[in-house]
Amino acid sequence: MMNIDWGNLGFGYMKTDFRFVSNYKDGKWDDGELITDDSVVINESACVLQYAQTCFEGLKAYRTKDNKVVCFRPDLNAKRMADSAARLEMPVFPEGKFIEAVKKVVKANIDWVPPFGSGASLYIRPYMFGTNPVMGVKPAIEYQFRIFVSPVGPYFKGGMKPIILRVPDFDRAAPRGTGHVKAGLNYAMSLHAIIEAHNQGYNENIYLDSATRTKVEETGGANIIFVTKDNEIVTPKSSTILPSITRRSLMYVAENILGLKAVEREIYKEELSDFKECALCGTAAVLSPVGKIVDHGKEYAFPSGMEKCGEITQKLYDTLTGIQKGEIEPPKGWIFEI
Repeated sequence: MMNIDWGNLGFGYMKTDFRFVSNYKDGKWDDGELITDDSVVINESACVLQYAQTCFEGLKAYRTKDNKVVCFRPDLNAKRMADSAARLEMPVFPEGKFIEAVKKVVKANIDWVPPFGSGASLYIRPYMFGTNPVMGVKPAIEYQFRIFVSPVGPYFKGGMKPIILRVPDFDRAAPRGTGHVKAGLNYAMSLHAIIEAHNQGYNENIYLDSATRTKVEETGGANIIFVTKDNEIVTPKSSTILPSITRRSLMYVAENILGLKAVEREIYKEELSDFKECALCGTAAVLSPVGKIVDHGKEYAFPSGMEKCGEITQKLYDTLTGIQKGEIEPPKGWIFEI
């Protein structure tokens, strides 16, 4: 194994040995290849630089207790990236080729997969962007699809310690906009808001629907789930939030493994005081408990508190990570062995 302090890794980029690259030209994708060069060379007027025509994905590879290396539901990442590309007028990278490319790049960097029990994982970043020069506002005609990997520790330092969210004055996504696809531009617009939140002492923003600003949607980088006093799992329903693979998996785990009721519905801001637990969910953090939400001075403090993770959130986390690590029998098709 590498000479790395796996237990103290942050969530950041570390150059590994290989990355996968495929180019789209003359209406078709080439076969792609593994390369060692981590530089991207494009024209100064490339479409991605002028008009932000880019989308990306994020998934992880894990080492299980019997030392197998596996990925968690990469087929859903392939489908979501296809949806993102189609919405942004980009050529879809075939879903089967996506999964094969993920396998290739993880296998080529197998020594970078952190050991079981370290709390770390290998983050996998597929992304695509328009490469040919453009001046007028129009889609590119040439594209590059790439995957790089990097070993990472927990997304939020301090592990499962509850965080504080604020309701900002900014909107995340417009109705009928691009909030439901993983476009780079969605994250660019959140940067000012997240820096402002950090400067005010908050960990993240929780955005409301931009049409009425009465309903809870998601944060700048993750979906959100709530637990009622009756142990029902509730998550916001909206056409403008990203369809999180982790959230979808947690809802299945809640209903089919833990025997809890799981509901996706509209959640109004006034309901926040009715929930006993709250957590962010996504590939990077898996689950990150929320202790309170602050809306312009009004605090919604969850009974689970600021000291530790709520009981139901902890059960969800332990079950899903147990599946990912090979400690719990997975639902069919969830685990892809590398």
